[in-house]
Amino acid sequence: MADHSTHAATKVAPAAGHGGHSGHAGHGGHGHGHHDVAKEVRKYLLVFGALMVGTILTVWASKIHFGSHSMNVVVALVIAIVKAALVAGFFMHLIDERKLIYGVLGATVFFFIGLMYVTLWSMDPGSFIHLKR
Repeated sequence: MADHSTHAATKVAPAAGHGGHSGHAGHGGHGHGHHDVAKEVRKYLLVFGALMVGTILTVWASKIHFGSHSMNVVVALVIAIVKAALVAGFFMHLIDERKLIYGVLGATVFFFIGLMYVTLWSMDPGSFIHLKR
């Protein structure tokens, strides 16, 4: 591998799709260094490991009765939300995005939880939706 440390640092025009970052000048315009790539790969492997643990927890939790069908669904949804947050945050790079993205994501989670509550509530035989007139 060539040693690019002896090259004069030149300002490189930002590449399309990189959000205007011009932090490539220290690498001679060749992109990310070996250390940066190794760091990113390590991060992705850690997230992959966390997703595998989440999958094992999901299978384990499916074998346990938590008292009611609704509680089993809640446990499964909590595990799924954590796994979805890992995927969205790291693989979709939302962890580096602006507050607007988090606002939209938060609203989505809010409405998802609300709709799940209405769904579980309507399944309860004692809810007023099942009362006969």
